[in-house]
Amino acid sequence: MRIAVLDDYQQIAASYADWPSLNADVEFFADHLSTEDDLVERLRDFDIVAAMRERTPFQEPLFARLPRLTLLATAGMRNASIDMAAARRHGVTVCGTEGGASGATAELTWALILALLRHIPQEDAAVRSGGWQHTVGLDLAGSTLGILGLGRLGTRVARVGLAFDMNVIAWSANLTPERAAEVGVTRVDKDELFARSDVVSVNTVLSGRTRGLIGAKELALMKPTAYLVNTSRGPIVDQDALLKALHDGSIAGAGLDVFDVEPLPESHPLRTAPRTLLTPHIGYGTGQTYRDWYGEIVEDIAAFQAGAPIRVLNEEH
Repeated sequence: MRIAVLDDYQQIAASYADWPSLNADVEFFADHLSTEDDLVERLRDFDIVAAMRERTPFQEPLFARLPRLTLLATAGMRNASIDMAAARRHGVTVCGTEGGASGATAELTWALILALLRHIPQEDAAVRSGGWQHTVGLDLAGSTLGILGLGRLGTRVARVGLAFDMNVIAWSANLTPERAAEVGVTRVDKDELFARSDVVSVNTVLSGRTRGLIGAKELALMKPTAYLVNTSRGPIVDQDALLKALHDGSIAGAGLDVFDVEPLPESHPLRTAPRTLLTPHIGYGTGQTYRDWYGEIVEDIAAFQAGAPIRVLNEEH
């Protein structure tokens, strides 16, 4: 049995789980392949593929060209880049993992917020080049944090904002005032959230309803001194509208960990856009998260080998 572990960018997958226990030929790939032909060429001789989140999409045409594939194990219990029905039609079982907390991404959200509001990258560069004190920071206490999506991640982000004595407001399509009050924040409508916030944190799940949720209208409502932080998924924000707002200076800046296309192409306009702080989708990239995910992927594979798959995501209902 041959197992391919994809998109191991940091080359750490081998050290975070007991792969030898599977008694299989396991191969780890650190590079990212974006074309179907390249993926077929690489994966045609593998029985099992381990996928890290949505880094590599698996859709109908790819499944059709991988007849040997029997198991696709993915990190997380949701993966929008996998066509679950197509996998089932082609006899591929898809299994997920339950470990990995939202705490890691919430922590990176706050790293981006603090770095933006205190201009840490600029001041670090200035000190290294001989400069001293070039910027003025924004106080968190008394400012307003807008949470777009008050689920597990949004709740964690909100609670840190409250600890900083910020005024925290929140909106999502299904959020009730009662649920917001349980977290200690105030529910507002969407337009009010963008108009009032000094920082808008995007913490909602990508879906058909949230794709392009933040566009030119929402960005135009923001104060010119306000920041947008997105650690959720890139397509929630209209990229062209965001680029225009950044170049126009109609918002103070953006901290982005997620993008429409990942890895971000070298020529992508966000790489040179002003007023940005960019990280390479590392919100979940902590040792404990990888230990949980890769460990459970090995469990998924072992259970499948034993004929009793666990955490199956594409069962027929």
